[in-house]
Amino acid sequence: MVSRPAGPLTSLPSPVALETIALVSAVIFRLCLLAGLCAPALSLASEPPVILVLGDSLSAAYGLPTEQGWVALLAQRLSGHGLPHQVINASVSGETTGGGLTRFPALLARYHPRVVIVQLGANDGLRGLGFDQIGSNLTRLIRLSQEADARVLLIGLRLPPNYGAAYTEGFQAIFPAVAEQTGVPLAPRLLAGVAEDWGLMQPDGLHPTAEAQPRMLENVWPHLLPLLEATREPGGA
Repeated sequence: MVSRPAGPLTSLPSPVALETIALVSAVIFRLCLLAGLCAPALSLASEPPVILVLGDSLSAAYGLPTEQGWVALLAQRLSGHGLPHQVINASVSGETTGGGLTRFPALLARYHPRVVIVQLGANDGLRGLGFDQIGSNLTRLIRLSQEADARVLLIGLRLPPNYGAAYTEGFQAIFPAVAEQTGVPLAPRLLAGVAEDWGLMQPDGLHPTAEAQPRMLENVWPHLLPLLEATREPGGA
């Protein structure tokens, strides 16, 4: 009889067992890594598509309760049309195309919008900024959106007539030119039917009243709706 030392029996795993353990561990590690990488994408795919509005005081409901502005009215209209989109209003009173361009990359990274509404340029015009610079900034905003796989609607504007015919006409021509160059739809005039009616303007003559906001939404809606239909599914193109 062969005797063995007292105490628990121990043995070393065979080479085959060691290889199996290493293989299983590698598979588990890769699965965990893959799950970590895929989780954000799955989360984004399950969230409602985002409409990001990048505008100035005309979209920030200047002088009004926020819920009365045309952007808030847009958010209310979506559910009535069976559209799942969430509206993020990143508009800031006094914003210029240059200021919007500075803020925009962080907004894209944070919200991952499927649709971007660009409503900027009025403050550039009021400050007499050159047409080329305004157009370049708007073009860059649109290109950044397209690179992030977002659909874009550009909103056009007019300046008050006291800026002179040459400048106001040149300013208004920027928007269709940029829209054509970048291949995006254009809502030609946010304030059509509003700016001509002093009863729909606040005392400063620059900002619309609450009564004007539904009309502003109507000026945007038919140009925006096709983009919403095309992006109604989360993660849709």
